[in-house]
Amino acid sequence: MPSASGVYHWASITAGKYGRACGFFAGFWNCLAWILGAASMSAILGQQTVSMYALMHPGFVPQSWHIFVSFIICTWLCCAIVLFMNRFLPHIGNLGMFFILAGVFITIIVCAVMPHVNGTGYASNSDVWRTWQNGTGYSSEGFVFVAGMLNGAYSVGTPDCSTHLAEEIPRPSRNIPKAVLAQMTVGFITGVLYMVAVFYSITDLDAVISSVYGFPLAEIYHQATGSRGGALGLLIVAFLPTVITCAGCYITAGRTLWTISRDRATPFSGWLAQINTRMHNPFNATLVCGVIVTILACIYVGSTTAFNAFVGCFVQLSSLSYCAAILPHLLTRRSTFTPGHFWMGRIGYVINALSCIYILAFVVIFCFPYALPTDAASMNYASLMTGGLTIFVTVWWLFRMRSYEGPKFVPLTDKVLMDDAK
Repeated sequence: MPSASGVYHWASITAGKYGRACGFFAGFWNCLAWILGAASMSAILGQQTVSMYALMHPGFVPQSWHIFVSFIICTWLCCAIVLFMNRFLPHIGNLGMFFILAGVFITIIVCAVMPHVNGTGYASNSDVWRTWQNGTGYSSEGFVFVAGMLNGAYSVGTPDCSTHLAEEIPRPSRNIPKAVLAQMTVGFITGVLYMVAVFYSITDLDAVISSVYGFPLAEIYHQATGSRGGALGLLIVAFLPTVITCAGCYITAGRTLWTISRDRATPFSGWLAQINTRMHNPFNATLVCGVIVTILACIYVGSTTAFNAFVGCFVQLSSLSYCAAILPHLLTRRSTFTPGHFWMGRIGYVINALSCIYILAFVVIFCFPYALPTDAASMNYASLMTGGLTIFVTVWWLFRMRSYEGPKFVPLTDKVLMDDAK
């Protein structure tokens, strides 16, 4: 089902007669997740820039307002790329892929060679592969292991980002699945190689955890290279693809808001659903995403705990949006639409079932406090924010349900599939 609506469209179709409600919730969960994901990426960029300055200025102590200023600049820089450079986005995406692959290669080489050159040495095999430190306060080592998968779980929320470009690329029914496969394959391979190289370059874990630079990666690179200049170089290598990744978040966030707006699911849907005839993109929807992220940046200055409460529920919201499409697909025996090019046959039932079990289990696990004992400042508010936003969507559904129709389904006949494959 190639549609810029992504999981919003899928949930509307797979749920049959309940498609309007499932699609409505899936669309809002997915849209809110991507807006919060964009805010998270902007915050990371802000932390990176401040850490680069702190690295070269010993004695400098990063403050929240320093990160806020960088946060705002990075937000609107990335928004401007999306708003005004739509025709160049494919080239920017290719540039981002080059930066990522080249950056990973450069970082691996530097982290593998420099500890030997500067004499700092490497972490032991035991430290990298066998040593286990449980500083959470939980007694169950198994629970600590699965709860510690939270950072990696951010990649679970990203496969649908390519689907929101389905109406802007040729042969989407073939190219979108290929893009998702390439995204996950390249990410897995480069991620594993990068982590192994970085782990071996850490010789003082306590210094990393209590990093004075406000960004642990700065301390890791400092230990790996043995110099501030070398660490700065590697941070720049990491910064460049992060900028393009952040711009990609605004591309996706803007298009998710636009797709649910054109089906009159949002307030001011007529204005948000407009396509700018000059820029050839959902200008208004993307602009609103930038404004929302700016508001979240202001919250960051007042309370990092409150900000983290918002952005920390990206995994839960994005995962729930997937479940709203996959679970009905499983319950209806995958009979609500015509199979496409990559139909998985009977094994699809197993994969769908495992996906739902994973999502439902880990949505709960990732809501537990990060450590015990906990207090108001260190509490994990993901459950509160996920539940609160879901209640907001429910109230809006009750208000909007009579006028909301949902996305229109155009059956993919053999002729449509053949034309799309040309």
